[in-house]
Amino acid sequence: MENYKKEFIEFMVDCQVLKFGEFILKSGRKSPFFMNAGAYVTGAQLRKLGEYYAKAIHAHYGDDFDVLFGPAYKGIPLSVATTMAYSELYGKEIRYCSNRKEAKDHGDAGILLGSKLKDGDKVVIIEDVTTSGKSMEETVPIIRAQADIQIKGLMVSLNRMEKGKGDKSALEEIKELYGFDTNAIVSMADVTEYLYNKPYHGNIYINDEIKAAIDSYYAQYGA
Repeated sequence: MENYKKEFIEFMVDCQVLKFGEFILKSGRKSPFFMNAGAYVTGAQLRKLGEYYAKAIHAHYGDDFDVLFGPAYKGIPLSVATTMAYSELYGKEIRYCSNRKEAKDHGDAGILLGSKLKDGDKVVIIEDVTTSGKSMEETVPIIRAQADIQIKGLMVSLNRMEKGKGDKSALEEIKELYGFDTNAIVSMADVTEYLYNKPYHGNIYINDEIKAAIDSYYAQYGA
C-alpha cells in the first residue's frame, strides 16, 4: 500500500471523519462504519485533504486535465483545496468549477461557480464518497450541457465497496453508465487491512468484533 494511502487512513481517523460502531445510513442500511467529510473544518485539515486528493488524482489521471469539478455542496471546498494543492505539488494550474443548486440570474450568472467550462476541456470530478451514484445523475448532465468536454474520471476519498443499484459497486456502475474511469484515495479493504488489530494512538479501531461486523455487512451489501 502506498504511503499516502496509509497516511490518509490515519488522517481520516485523526479528524474523526471515519468512525466505527453502528450507524444507519441514508439508504437505510445499518453500517459498522461511517464516513463524514463534513468533519474536515479547519484550514490545516482542508490543506492536507487537498494534498491527498491531488496525489491520488496525479497517480490515476496524471496531468492531462484542465478542470476539477466539485458538485455542490461538499464538492466545492474539495475542488478549491485540491486545485491549490495540485499547483503546489505538481506546478500545474488546474481550474476549479462547481455548480449551484439554483442558477443565478444576475452578476456572475448561470449554474456554475468558478471557471466556466470550454469546448475541449478535460474534466476530473471530485467527491467525498459515493454510495449509490445518485449525485452523478445530477452532475454529469450539468457538466456535459455546458460545453463539448471530456470527463477523464471521478475521484472520491473512500470506496465503500458496496452494491449500488444492482450487484456492482456504485463506482463500477458509474464507470459503465457514463464511460469514464472511477477511483478512490483508499478503499474500505485498505482501511480494514491497515487498522485491523493495529494500535494507533493507543487505540484499536478495528478489533475482532468490528472486523466481524464489517465482514457481515459485506456479506450482505458487498459488491
